[in-house]
This record gives sequence, C-alpha cells and structure tokens, in this order.
Amino acid sequence: MTLQAAHSPTEPAFDALVLDAPAEVARIVAFLRDRVLGVLGRRGAIVGLSGGIDSSVVAALCARAFGSTKVLGLLMPERDSSADSLRLGRAVAAQLRLTTVVEDIAPALEALGAYRRQQDAIQAVVPKYGKDWKCKLVLGSGSGSAGMNITRLTVQDPDGETSTVRLQPEVYLQIVAATNYKQRVRKMTEYYHADRLKYAVVGTPNRLEHDQGFFVKQGDGDADVMPIAHLYKSQVYQLAEYLGIDDEIRRRPPTSDTFSLPQSQEEFYFAAPYRLTDVCMYAVNHGISADKVAEALGMATAQVQKVFKDITSKRRATRYLHTRPLLVDAVIED
Repeated sequence: MTLQAAHSPTEPAFDALVLDAPAEVARIVAFLRDRVLGVLGRRGAIVGLSGGIDSSVVAALCARAFGSTKVLGLLMPERDSSADSLRLGRAVAAQLRLTTVVEDIAPALEALGAYRRQQDAIQAVVPKYGKDWKCKLVLGSGSGSAGMNITRLTVQDPDGETSTVRLQPEVYLQIVAATNYKQRVRKMTEYYHADRLKYAVVGTPNRLEHDQGFFVKQGDGDADVMPIAHLYKSQVYQLAEYLGIDDEIRRRPPTSDTFSLPQSQEEFYFAAPYRLTDVCMYAVNHGISADKVAEALGMATAQVQKVFKDITSKRRATRYLHTRPLLVDAVIED
C-alpha cells in the first residue's frame, strides 16, 4: 500500500482512500435493497436530514435503492439548531424529490427537562447563565506530559461577550447527559414514522464517527442499517460529489449542531481535522508507522503520534457505546 502526499485539501493522502465511486454506490444500493426489503422486510427508508454531508449522502443512496417515493426525510429542529440545518435539509430533500416531515422536538425536550437540566449544570460553574445566553463544549489541550484533551465550556451572554471555563467532571457529565436527550428524541421520532410506514431507520454515521464513538447510544448510534459506517469521512465526500450533492452542503464544515453556539466537530470531539484523522486512522488500522505518515504529509512525527494516541484512546474510552445488552446466558436462536 503506497502513501502519497495530498495535492489539495479535498484529496485523500492515501491512495487506498480513493474510491471507485460508481462501483461503491452500486454496492451500497444493492446492500440496502437486499437488507431492507429482503432481510428486514421493510418497504422503504427513514432518514433524519441535518443538512450535513453524511445524511445527504445516505438520503441519496436510499433514493437510488428504493425510489424517492419510498424515502421519508425527517427534519427535526429544536431551539438550539442552526437555521442552516433546516434550510439545507429541505434543499437536499427537494433535490432528491423526497417527502419530508418537520418535527419540532423542542416541546418534547422542554417537557423532559432537557434544557432545564443543562442550564442547572452550567449554572454550577457560571451562576449568571440563563435566558438568552448561549453555550458550547470545546476541547482544550491539557497541560503536562500526558497531553490530555480537557473539555471546557464556552458561554456567551446576551451582549455577545464570551468566556470559557474548565468543568468539574460531574458538571461535564450532566451537560452531556442533558444534551443527549436531543439525539434520543430524534431517534424515537424516526422509529415512530418507521413503525407507521413499515420503513427501516437508516443511520448516517460514517466510519470516523462510528469507530471513535462520536454518537449517542440509543440515539444517532442506533438504526436498522448503517450504509456508510465503513466509509472514511473523505470517502463520503467522494460519494457526495458523484451523487451530485449540492456544493453548499459539500463545502459546509462538519458540525455537531447540538449546542446553541456554532461548534465544529474538531472543537467538540476530534483532535484533528477529519482529513488528517482519516489518514491516521487508516495508518493505525493497517500498521503504517507515524514516521511514514509524517513524511508524506510534511508534518512532525510527534504531531502524527498525538493523533494516533487520540484514536486509540477514544476507541478504549467509547467501547461501552458499542456493547449490546449483556446476558446471563446466551440466547440461542434458529
């Protein structure tokens, strides 16, 4: 396997990451038809549309597999959602000629106490935090030889002034727990529509998210089928270009769209941009040394080793998210 430097920011740095896009699309479409229509016995697909690259590609694949009339695009905004998410989700649905349903999940989150629980946690470290304030979680490099990534909270007051504070573990956990309601309510809503239509819920995580635990258990990590979980993020972009996904969506930086302040995935979770993480993950998976990666990318070996370490650390820390229910005895099925 050869390693080559990328000629532009949109090109993978490993030749192995370059897809035969038409062949891969055909393979995934055939897989969806076989598993959804045959194995699962469902009639079509439910896709949650976020206006991002992953959900747009999954929607396009489902439209090819089942026809646009057998794919329902769900748009599920809440009070912290970016207006762009709803606009771009509608745009891709229109491009693919999908039926859509808008489900505002804010009332459900309000009733569950999601916003209140998040605010209570934040007020433990920022007592003035309240109505019309905004927030997001961000990674900050820790001090010391371990080089740990420590999550901090950034808040913005109604006058636009921002500040960032370090979080105690219990405050961080409560903020995350309260925020995870959003992904879980969305998934419940997807399964409601799947049940009434006898459709399958089709998940949108890519390989980077699935491998590194960038999902919520029983939330966006749950689905009947995940057609792009084997694809590195850069490969999803290759499929998007082949499938004709709108340029604005393809240019949009990956975002969690979870908190009220704009937040990139690198700010919140990943230690490096997805292109570099893709390359490093491939190298880790295939036993390619940090020295070779660093040489090809024109980086210091120590920088690459840091990404290697982060990939391994996240795999270990998020192993729980991948576990199925634990049974006392194996349940044998025919």
